[in-house]
Amino acid sequence: MPTPAELAQSHTELRPEELGHLQRLLGSWSVLADLSFSDLLLVVPVTPDEGHPTPTEDPELVVLGQMRPNNRPTLVDQDLVGQTINETQWDLASKCLHTGEIVRGSIHHPVLGEQVPVENIPVRFGDVVIAVLLRVSLAPLKGPTSMYERTYLDVFERLADMVAQSAFPYPDEDVGTEEAPRVGDGVVVVDADGRVEFASPNAMNAFHRMGIYAPPEGRRFGDLDIEETAIEWALTNGRPVVEEVERRPDVIVLLHCIPLLSHGVVTGAMILLRDVTDVRRLDRLLLSKDAAIREVHHRVKNNLQTISSLLSLQARRVDERAARIALQEAERRVRSISLVHEILSRDPSDQVPFAEIVVSLVQMAEDSVVSSQPIVITTNGDLGDVTADVATPLAVTLAELLQNAVEHAFDVEPAGAHETSPHKAEVGHVDVTLSHQDGELVVAVRDDGRGLPEGFDIEKTTSLGLSIVRDLVASQLEGRIAMEAVPAAEGGGTRVVISVPVRAPR
Repeated sequence: MPTPAELAQSHTELRPEELGHLQRLLGSWSVLADLSFSDLLLVVPVTPDEGHPTPTEDPELVVLGQMRPNNRPTLVDQDLVGQTINETQWDLASKCLHTGEIVRGSIHHPVLGEQVPVENIPVRFGDVVIAVLLRVSLAPLKGPTSMYERTYLDVFERLADMVAQSAFPYPDEDVGTEEAPRVGDGVVVVDADGRVEFASPNAMNAFHRMGIYAPPEGRRFGDLDIEETAIEWALTNGRPVVEEVERRPDVIVLLHCIPLLSHGVVTGAMILLRDVTDVRRLDRLLLSKDAAIREVHHRVKNNLQTISSLLSLQARRVDERAARIALQEAERRVRSISLVHEILSRDPSDQVPFAEIVVSLVQMAEDSVVSSQPIVITTNGDLGDVTADVATPLAVTLAELLQNAVEHAFDVEPAGAHETSPHKAEVGHVDVTLSHQDGELVVAVRDDGRGLPEGFDIEKTTSLGLSIVRDLVASQLEGRIAMEAVPAAEGGGTRVVISVPVRAPR
């Protein structure tokens, strides 16, 4: 189904500011439908086709929007949005459009088999009538109506006059959200001085939840010990205000104060109340849960850093070179894992921006360079956000590959060896490329060092670092790894390519 904006573009020549005014009306007119206990239609005149500047057929109207009440059965079962109707068929709406006056009458309802009241309200923007708000309601009830029905209908008529005067919807009001109070949540009507004239039964329930049992009629919110700054501001400036009021620590009520104007003068306001205590309690629980998750990751990170420091201290006290190197490698692997938890401690989501991890891993590799040959590590591309159960093993894997490159690809060679290695560069290069390819995360590490020994097979390697890489990729990441020597014609060196499914393994 086309949107109101698409219908306006294809059927009318409404200017952007005029369309914006109608969209604000569509965003807030559920209040009008509930106050009037009626179905509402928004119709605009169709612009004649450019090829027929003098159309022979009657002018047409197109339905841009339709709203049904929440407190009464609908009278318009069909979905009329997008339909066009000749003005002669809706002569009352046509009269309203051309005279700019509210036109009341009745039409024959095909299902009920009787006449039903219809009210046509001109929708002005500035001094121009750009649309008609058509209200279809039930026949008036016989006998006296209830106080709340009379009040609702009175407030609707005041808002309808504002629509006809281009005062509603308000030019600076945001479209209501799902959390915004509705008429059924509770209605309070106040006069120009902010004194309560009417409070609906649901509004009284909200007052009772706030610990207020005295009759509110004739009193200001301040007299009821309720913060009224927002109401005073709305009445003074003639602009709507939405504010939360916390009467007690365990009761929170959302107020939407809608000023009622007559020819630019504020004559009162309608205040919609909604008890959002349970909603805010859930929000606080979620925030508390997020904080707890962040705290867990923060403590894991601190514990891993403590372990890393202990391994580093132990390595310094070991005299045997092989044992010292083993402890240093273990310390580096623990540090790689702690990087993931450090990021998760800042954001409780399960997604980790892998680019942040890569920066730290590159810094770790550069700090551990022991070769006399300068080494430059560059990165290209990005994997975006990666789930935590993929980010951790992938970080350890990338750290191992970078460490393997800076430690073994550029070892100091015997004197004269570089004459037999024409691809040997003055500066060693390690390139890391990150990308998405065919539904997989692809990590490629390429160096221009001495390359792999003849007959090398990663599946048969006895190197602890490469064994860790191979097992992490196959078991935890459920991916593939390829490690090959780069031909001398392409610059020589080694290329490692890891492919991991985008969907995280369970």
